[in-house]
Amino acid sequence: MGPLASLPVFFGLSGRRVVMAGGGPGAAWKAELLRAAGARIDLYTPADEIDPEMAELLAIPDSNSDEADASVGTIVHHDRPWSIDIFDHAALAVADTESAQEGQAFACAARAAGVPVNVVDKPAFCDFNFGSIVNRSPVVVGISTDGAAPIVGQAIRRRIETLLPPALAGWAQLAARLRGAAMEKLAPGPLRRAFWERFADAAFTPRDPGPIDEATANRLIEELARGPLSGEAAGRVTLVGAGPGEAELLTLKAVRALQSADVILFDDLISDAVLELARREARRFLVGKRAARDSCRQEDINRMMVAFAKAGKHVVRLKSGDVSVFGRAGEEIAALAQENIPVAIVPGITAASALAASFGVSLTHRDRAQQLRFVTGHSRKGGLPDDLDWAALADDHVTTVFYMGGRMAGRIAEQLIAHGLSPQTPVAVAANLSRDDETRGAGTLAGLAALVGEIGYERPILIGVGRVFAEAAAAAEHLTEDAVAVAEAS
Repeated sequence: MGPLASLPVFFGLSGRRVVMAGGGPGAAWKAELLRAAGARIDLYTPADEIDPEMAELLAIPDSNSDEADASVGTIVHHDRPWSIDIFDHAALAVADTESAQEGQAFACAARAAGVPVNVVDKPAFCDFNFGSIVNRSPVVVGISTDGAAPIVGQAIRRRIETLLPPALAGWAQLAARLRGAAMEKLAPGPLRRAFWERFADAAFTPRDPGPIDEATANRLIEELARGPLSGEAAGRVTLVGAGPGEAELLTLKAVRALQSADVILFDDLISDAVLELARREARRFLVGKRAARDSCRQEDINRMMVAFAKAGKHVVRLKSGDVSVFGRAGEEIAALAQENIPVAIVPGITAASALAASFGVSLTHRDRAQQLRFVTGHSRKGGLPDDLDWAALADDHVTTVFYMGGRMAGRIAEQLIAHGLSPQTPVAVAANLSRDDETRGAGTLAGLAALVGEIGYERPILIGVGRVFAEAAAAAEHLTEDAVAVAEAS
């Protein structure tokens, strides 16, 4: 393990004494956390130094009251300054002081008594720090930047908050109740793991578990305990759309599928950043199919999915973009259905949406396009499909996006112009959308082949055609004119 700025620990405080000095907002925030952890807080500060936030906390009924929540701690206010005799039998000490001298004195007194200390906003006098908290108790996530970048810590907390549904707290409590039965009835290994994976999948839902869910979980334990699952019953396949490339464009459901996978079959357009989010123990197989390159046949991919699923594995078939858009998902679903293997689909952001985002346009701008069409740029034979309705695609009120159309760019332009679309129709072209090496350009239909040639025929090309790209095409024309003027001047 690499160096740690500090050791992350989770410190039990239920029923334990914490001493605190100061009644300001900083102390109030710390007191709220400590009280939530069940601590008995002795607060030493004169009454006239109590901030309104601390006053609100002190007004909450203590744990002996009928109105109180018995799971939280108490705060007892002592109307006097702190002194060196307050630290006996304390688990922690916290101070919120204005002067560095008083903070240092408090820290020295606490350390002399053998009590870990934190002085708010004075790291030189701190034995421990309070990080940002994500509370799904009993699931608790703590985030620390060791005081270097608190704002970054808060941003990380917000990200994690979106990943962990509030209902996770109830599921974690249910897991604690079921753990004994699962350990007793399920042998270590595939059966026990199968139960907890299904349970974890359910935990990442927005609904709280109730008695029905507990009964269902107990039934599942009994079913798994009666004997080994058959391969067909245990194994499953999830078709996952990885989006255009950037890892942050994955859906939360896609990330959860990757983190529960035993086997991942991925295309060669999948970025390393996406694969980094997968379960470490998962076996990974590159099964990409690219034009003019050695490729894995679709029949081989189907056989691999079936074989791994029948061996009881959770197989993730990871595809660029959205699995339902030119991803041959239909053939894979049919092959799995023929073998009675359960299959689920997790949609992803399709490349056309990434194209629109990259150029800052709406693909269905109501003043320019009343239809949006996705068209494959190559057929089984490698060229354009023979049955494309070019007359319909040449409509000036349609936005058309051609997938994998780089090598066919010249023919696409010829057909659209031949069927009535103006040679000056704006076009947008991009490769490796949302990645660090994204390349894009804009122009007119007449210059489409040359534009694609500049970007590179060998790359995965996306072509957008339609008036929604007018501003991008105009900007590209101005850049070209400026470049020509500079060249002529020199």
